[in-house]
Amino acid sequence: MHATPPRKRLARRLTATAAALAATAGVLATAVPADARTHGRTVDVQLLSFNDLHGNLEPPQGSSGTVTEAQPDGTTKAIPAGGVEYLANSLRTARKGHEYSITAAAGDLIGASPLMTGLFHDEPTIEAMNKIGLDATSVGNHEFDEGRAELTRMQRGGCHPKDGCAEQGKTFKGARFPYLAANVLDEKTGKPILKPYTVWQHKGVKIGIIGLTLEGTPDVVTAEGVKGLKFADEVETINKYAKELDRQGVKSIITLVHEGGMPASGAYNFDCDTPGAGAGISGPIVEIAKKVTPKVDAFVTGHTHQAYACTIPDPSGAPRTVTSAASFGRLYTDTTLTYDRRTKDIVRTPVKKSAYGKPAANNPRTANHVVDRNQPKAADMTALIDHWKKLAAPVADKPVGYITGDINGRGSEAYEKPLGDVIADAQLEALAPADKGGAQIAFMNPGGIRSDLAFKASAGEGDGVVTYGESFTVQPFTNMMQSKDLTGAQVIAALQQQVSGPNEAQPKILQISRGLTYTLDLTKKGAERVPASSVKLNGTAIDPAKTYRVAGNEFLMGGGDGFPAFKEGTNKRVGASDLDVFNAYLTAHSSKATPLAPPAADRITVIK
Repeated sequence: MHATPPRKRLARRLTATAAALAATAGVLATAVPADARTHGRTVDVQLLSFNDLHGNLEPPQGSSGTVTEAQPDGTTKAIPAGGVEYLANSLRTARKGHEYSITAAAGDLIGASPLMTGLFHDEPTIEAMNKIGLDATSVGNHEFDEGRAELTRMQRGGCHPKDGCAEQGKTFKGARFPYLAANVLDEKTGKPILKPYTVWQHKGVKIGIIGLTLEGTPDVVTAEGVKGLKFADEVETINKYAKELDRQGVKSIITLVHEGGMPASGAYNFDCDTPGAGAGISGPIVEIAKKVTPKVDAFVTGHTHQAYACTIPDPSGAPRTVTSAASFGRLYTDTTLTYDRRTKDIVRTPVKKSAYGKPAANNPRTANHVVDRNQPKAADMTALIDHWKKLAAPVADKPVGYITGDINGRGSEAYEKPLGDVIADAQLEALAPADKGGAQIAFMNPGGIRSDLAFKASAGEGDGVVTYGESFTVQPFTNMMQSKDLTGAQVIAALQQQVSGPNEAQPKILQISRGLTYTLDLTKKGAERVPASSVKLNGTAIDPAKTYRVAGNEFLMGGGDGFPAFKEGTNKRVGASDLDVFNAYLTAHSSKATPLAPPAADRITVIK
């Protein structure tokens, strides 16, 4: 229940005794007997949620396939997690004993996916989500990787317009759950391109579900992917449709928003509601949650790939849950929503937790749970994976290189990733010849590196072998490479944009090719974190007035991820795809007899 509910006029509906008790307690939630939650006036509705699956049907490899758990002694423990066989079993087990249960997601279910599903335009992922019992999801930025028409096909079904049906004689049926896109508008009509909300109903209980993506989606998607679309403000959009649902008599509302925050700890069981320094959550979702109307009772969020189960006060000061389940199906969130049949609203109950963020046994209101791999596999998901793997095998199993050990591209605290160096070097080598673009420097955006290269892959194809399927998982976008003329001043500006402007709060550190070095001074603020005098190419200071040939993928060179300096480049030349370049480098620089070793990652000097 909202702390200040003039729209509901609860006092007029309650008996004098109940009204007095509510006033004494401050929040009606504390006046509801626990044994009344399964019958009578109130009923508990289970909300199971996850986000940012990115088509990871098989367990993710490397650091992408673990979660960090805080231990009572202050240490942390890495737990292998993820895989849709385990996610399905986890959700089905969690639903047992819950007559009222909703399963929802906060976007990026598809896009940037491993080869097994990416090869088939993520049809296997949608099929898995149908089987898993998903009730609704918001769109995320990656739902637009292949454009509006392809997203519409994901919802409605049909064969791919260019590649045809994935299997002869079988037409893709589309998602049985609604994709919600409240703030994604057609530029011409101004109307949402898909449903803005849905209403979940069971035995008289109604829950409104609003879904949307971040307003900044055009900044993190290629221009072609969002052509003809505009993305409205998150708060204004949520408030608009919450009001519309309220007018329809739907008083209980949750929002699925593909925007998130950064908790103070990377442990999934961190208690972000603990007061004091070093606690809490920061980032865009905080301001959104603080401003959205109290009509909304809970948020399921995503995009930042972080794990948190927090409370953030709404504009009336009442606590409201805001959750995120990391990414890649490694966690799911279980939230209890107590529904009042008389008011038709959710009773706001403060989140109660024990030490280390784990739910207290007598009041498990919301918590993240590990999708561990020690549980039984869901047989239908195993069959689905085996089916699509068999179809993908002729392409996926082809060796493209060999490595001596794990080459990490994600998950590490380090700003410079060994795999980032490999990818940047591959791009420089491919575009350095005069007839290929004459590149002298190459940059790789960190968000485009979707996985580690694991020495021992979960597929078990042989230690040290890098298959096409694995390299595709690292570079799944098939962005075309570009080379451009940039002045030295623009090169320096790009490096400073890593830690200033929209990237100041959450730096995006570019991965750089061999020969380029600079200092990242984290003791300073904004652009000063990258001193211009520290930027050197082959030991010589970058000349601001000189012109350099710079290579990068089309997304980055188009100014994506908050790097407008690259967009200012001239004399553009288009090269091969990032994946082709990566595979060619692995093949040229490794063999079974002489595998590739992880590079030293010593190009960026970090001062803390």
